[in-house]
Amino acid sequence: MDLILWRHAEAETLAAGQDDLQRALTHKGERQARRMAAWLNHRLPASTRVIVSPALRCRQTAEALGREMRIVPAIAPDATVAALLEASRWPKASEPVLLCGHQPTLGRLAAKLLAGAEQDWAVKKGAVWWLRWRQRDGEPDVTLHAVQGPDAL
Repeated sequence: MDLILWRHAEAETLAAGQDDLQRALTHKGERQARRMAAWLNHRLPASTRVIVSPALRCRQTAEALGREMRIVPAIAPDATVAALLEASRWPKASEPVLLCGHQPTLGRLAAKLLAGAEQDWAVKKGAVWWLRWRQRDGEPDVTLHAVQGPDAL
């Protein structure tokens, strides 16, 4: 199973009295989302499930893909690693899954899957971490397939 972790692109700063879920992408964030979406669309299978946080900045980021997506409240900004694993059906899903979400949970999820413990790993705004699970010699094996930031595209 492939699990692609995509942190939302750059968003507006939270204004006084503003609901965090309503923060929109900046112009730079819109460019980041388009660049990363183009990179992803050249590599993602058509069968990839796209699961997105209800936050506006995540929805706008994922919309750049031009694919069907499912909004999942359980992966909102305060989500746990367990919630992301459940939403993605890791590692049992038969199709690749792209999760568009937030820090620090995405970094903690990457750390748990790659290093075996939740740690505060940084995932840059707009960046993708592509993880792959497979059986190797009868044992589960997780590898880092790719890390890509939008500013390098």
